[in-house]
Amino acid sequence: MKSTRAALAATFALSLTVLATAAHAGSDQQQKTQEKCFGVSLAGKNDCAAGAGTSCAGTSKVDYQGDAFVMVDKGTCTHIKTPKGFGSLKAAS
Repeated sequence: MKSTRAALAATFALSLTVLATAAHAGSDQQQKTQEKCFGVSLAGKNDCAAGAGTSCAGTSKVDYQGDAFVMVDKGTCTHIKTPKGFGSLKAAS
């Protein structure tokens, strides 16, 4: 009976370890599938680094500012259409 409980406890512990590892790997994969997309954010809605005169997130001054970016799913940036054109993977001045 004791060996059955020990085996069951070991199996449970191994299962928790596998689940924790899978969850961590999934979050790393989500981070890797994001990229910076310039010129698509609204004023004050950018992620970090919005060019001269701005310090970080939420500091862009105008809609679709060319040097302000947001993180988007990889491969979608250049398909995002704005009134000023499509998103760009490089900052525009």
